[in-house]
Amino acid sequence: MEQSDGRAATGPPPLIGIRHAIESRARRLAEAVAAAGFRPRPLPPLATGARVWRDGGFDLLAFDPFGEGPAPAGLIGLARAIAARRPLLVLSDRDSRADRMLALGAGADDAVGWDADPAEVVARIAGLLRRSRLAAGQIGEGELRIDLIDRRVERAGRMIRMPLREFDLLANLARVPDRPVSRAALLRAVWRIDFDPGTNRVEVHMSRLRARIDRGFAWPMLRTVKGEGYALRSSPDSLA
Repeated sequence: MEQSDGRAATGPPPLIGIRHAIESRARRLAEAVAAAGFRPRPLPPLATGARVWRDGGFDLLAFDPFGEGPAPAGLIGLARAIAARRPLLVLSDRDSRADRMLALGAGADDAVGWDADPAEVVARIAGLLRRSRLAAGQIGEGELRIDLIDRRVERAGRMIRMPLREFDLLANLARVPDRPVSRAALLRAVWRIDFDPGTNRVEVHMSRLRARIDRGFAWPMLRTVKGEGYALRSSPDSLA
């Protein structure tokens, strides 16, 4: 479920990447974003810190390209490529129709000018998150989020990379959280096999998936249910 302000009803609040060349304005916006229940995170300049933008696992990127150099349209295009299907909000320090038109034409999902009060910026962030979640094909329970379109997996805000088979296994388990899925059902869904091939391919891939999705976190999400198969737990207390 999702709340009316764009926050997920379960799991960690959306992570908002914020970039503004003026530190005091970036800090003011981050404080307003946090007060609205989101998780703000400052970003380095895009020209030198693109990897941080790309690997941060952000739900939305908000930045002002107009104070970063002479070619804001190019920066917006680069940010659009990094954001992929996630929302991109372009900020401007002035209420300029020309700035907004440039931003939208270069690939931003929305653009807003703001001076001292960031309330409208926060409202636009919430609106973009609401719309993106409806269209993104996302599933997941608790602190796990799976994007079926971009094949992205995040747990507790941390991006987890995995190969196709393991992603498909996880997605099939996430569609029925806290319910065991049999080995035969996983063979059909992931490998398109309607018989038992007599191999341990499911067990091997589940072991690899467990290492990716559970290692380094506070509690294990994947559980083997004796005689029934495998289940994805939505909370530490489920399937106790």
